[in-house]
Amino acid sequence: MPGTVFMIVLFAALLHASWNFLIKRTENKFVSMSAVVFGHTVFALIAILFSPTPSTLSLPYLIAGALLHVGYQFFLLTSYRLGDLSHVYPLARGVAPILVATVSILFLNIRLTPFELVAILIIAAGITSLSLVRRKDGLHNSRAVFYSLITGGFIAAYSLIDGIGARTAGTALGFYGWLSVVNAVVFTVIMRLRHPGVISSTIIYNRKLALFGGGASFLAYAIVIWAFTQAPIALVTTIRETSIIFAMLFGVVFLREPINLMKLLATTLTLLGMVLLRLKI
Repeated sequence: MPGTVFMIVLFAALLHASWNFLIKRTENKFVSMSAVVFGHTVFALIAILFSPTPSTLSLPYLIAGALLHVGYQFFLLTSYRLGDLSHVYPLARGVAPILVATVSILFLNIRLTPFELVAILIIAAGITSLSLVRRKDGLHNSRAVFYSLITGGFIAAYSLIDGIGARTAGTALGFYGWLSVVNAVVFTVIMRLRHPGVISSTIIYNRKLALFGGGASFLAYAIVIWAFTQAPIALVTTIRETSIIFAMLFGVVFLREPINLMKLLATTLTLLGMVLLRLKI
């Protein structure tokens, strides 16, 4: 992976942490997720206007990717309902790089050096270890763990599909723009059927969250999809997931959340993995 791509994806991870920081204090996670999806749509339409039309060969990937994003969104919300965010989110984000690397090696004929594999495992271990920060519910909450791991599966799946789709489309931004629109349509239909009133509440009372949170989220993942066309998907996914470390640091610095030995260990492991990955470049 070129050093420039590495730094740009790291910036995307920082952006991802920023929009998560914005919605962290929103108690109704259905509203916050809806705001982000709607925010995507505004920027997606702009992207579509100024991007080439994706190749028709990428259409199956575009549809599959959009549906996988919807699955991720609802499984993540279910995970939040069953367990604490500090447990379910690190599990979901930590397992994704391992799954992507495994599928890439076994089925996509992607070659990763032992050095890169060790770096991926260290970063994944650092992210996942954040789920052990508090043990009151943690890994003993089997249903929350189950849904978190399924969520991680969705993250891995859409990362692979989006990466292949963007390469096939010939335009990363155009591909993601159309994918976001399809995602928003499907998400809105399901949300109106399952949670009436959430969509209206989001549009009326959370437009700023949609604009800033959705905008940061769209830009962050647009960068990631572009990076998928420049470097191995497994490496890009691993660097992107370091966003959770940024989010944790934001909480410590700006929200005065307590820091403890496990958070320090998680951060140290993740940074060590990033240094190893960077030294290989």
